[in-house]
Amino acid sequence: MVLALAFLAMPMTTVWGQGTETFVKSPLAIETADGKVDFTVEVAVTPSQRAQGLMYRRKLAGDAGMLFDYGRTQPAAMWMKNTYIPLDMLFIAGDGRVVRIAERTVPQSLAVVGSGEPVRAVLELKGGSAARLGIKPGDRVRHEIFGTAPP
Repeated sequence: MVLALAFLAMPMTTVWGQGTETFVKSPLAIETADGKVDFTVEVAVTPSQRAQGLMYRRKLAGDAGMLFDYGRTQPAAMWMKNTYIPLDMLFIAGDGRVVRIAERTVPQSLAVVGSGEPVRAVLELKGGSAARLGIKPGDRVRHEIFGTAPP
């Protein structure tokens, strides 16, 4: 009975026996040449949150994403193990500038996707979002981790 109650009390985004982390959501904006694009992102700050990321998810809204905050500038590498949806990965410098974009990464691939240079964070969006929204390297990400919360 206690186990059943514990299962019912788990957040809906949790997958029993797979992803057990929960994430805080916050607003994020990207300033592109065409204007500002708003998102609500889940923020992964702990090692276990960053390890889980968007694994086991079957869908991701067009205005949602996950921001991996490393807390400092460092090289970053991602992969798509146990990730069922294609993603765009935006590698972001400490000042909030997008330095690299890996578009439409392959679901469940074990290929390493590297930042190419040290970054503070990685933003994962639904695959195709960068092209659809005109997001390019050099665009600015506004979020509290960069000291530039969205207006």
